Amino acid sequence: MTQPDLIVRAARALVDGRWQAASLAVREGRIAEIGPLDAPWTAAQDVRLPDDEVLLPGVVDSHVHVNEPGRTEWEGFATATTAAAAGGVTTILDMPLNSIPPTTTPEALAVKKAAAAPKARVDVGFWGGAVPENLGSLRTLHEAGVFGFKCFLSPSGVEEFGHLDRAQLRAAQQELAAFDGLLIVHAEDPAVLEAHANTGGTHYADFVASRPDGAETSAIAAVIEGLRATGGRAHILHLSSAKALPLIASAKAEGLRLTVETCPHYLTFDAEHIPDGATEYKCCPPIRDERNREALWDALLAGTIDLVASDHSPATRELKLGADGDFGRAWGGISGLAVSLSAVWTGARARGIGLESVSAWLSAAPARLAGLADKGVIRQGAAADLVAFAPERSYTVRAEQLPYRNKVSAFDGAALHGQVVRTWLAGETIHPASAGQPPRGRLLDRP
Repeated sequence: MTQPDLIVRAARALVDGRWQAASLAVREGRIAEIGPLDAPWTAAQDVRLPDDEVLLPGVVDSHVHVNEPGRTEWEGFATATTAAAAGGVTTILDMPLNSIPPTTTPEALAVKKAAAAPKARVDVGFWGGAVPENLGSLRTLHEAGVFGFKCFLSPSGVEEFGHLDRAQLRAAQQELAAFDGLLIVHAEDPAVLEAHANTGGTHYADFVASRPDGAETSAIAAVIEGLRATGGRAHILHLSSAKALPLIASAKAEGLRLTVETCPHYLTFDAEHIPDGATEYKCCPPIRDERNREALWDALLAGTIDLVASDHSPATRELKLGADGDFGRAWGGISGLAVSLSAVWTGARARGIGLESVSAWLSAAPARLAGLADKGVIRQGAAADLVAFAPERSYTVRAEQLPYRNKVSAFDGAALHGQVVRTWLAGETIHPASAGQPPRGRLLDRP
């Protein structure tokens, strides 16, 4: 073997989903060879992890709102990708909103790429948007390299990104099925939301009542009907309601091409413990009760839910916390990109679930969703995107220490297990970053 650029040795490495003592030889950004712990290789960098650290594949976060350009004051590629690296995330897929312009045309995609290219500290791919104005021309955006198409079935919260009605949803599914494009769906039924609308206020229970389970189940049923009619593919974003799980399980048993994600905040928090006025917990669909949360964990174990993604959706402090505790007026979105791995591992550990399952949900499954065959796994030939993780080290999240542009998070004060010690992207250390280190992230097109 040609001399590697880097060797990483670990008594516990998650190689192809299984734990083993291993040495990884990295050359030109890829895992060139995997050998025993004491493999007789030499390299300029030879790193041996301490016994309390394990080696994991980098997290692939398929649901991140970076918001640049147009609303860079909400986050931006510099801070978002720095936060990603700190959380063991080596690849993100950026949502087509809340940037201006939204990523709904090839021209807008080029603007987004130009904003990301000089700032990305991790690899970045891009979702396109399916909105009423671009139906009938989705193929051109697909051919420009987006990984799929995000749509809302209820108002998105920003005027630049309109939602699809039921007829437009079916039209989008038919159009995408013709070239096997992927539709990713914010699934809430606007008619149900309108029927349960209230005046807002500071009571968290009133906010949950305004976005009931039925909004999700009704919208998901419509997506499933479209899959059955068109033979296409769809992915349900940020599943909150366990009431939708029977529908999803039935659709999968039928052979429909449906995948589903949930988020760390739905697996961590519960409505019973969210204080009134605590708008840092507001997200749509909402965090529901403890029984619902446990059903989501069970669905992950059963495979009904396929993966976990952060839905990192930041805003300015004023938008998030400046509404005097009024859930009706505060921005809905939770910043969790830097803590997702630790948060999900903390919940899994408490339930006797292995770290290998957590890695599968956060790394391997999102990589499969995106078609990134060389990501989310440690195997020969894969990208050397790696994380040194100390699963038994604990820490308390302090929002002011998180590398977000706006240091607000529902995870502030959370006691978590598992600390990201070091993150490599293509064999180069990106966390902790050296002073003056240039961004090393690449911009990814759909394979």
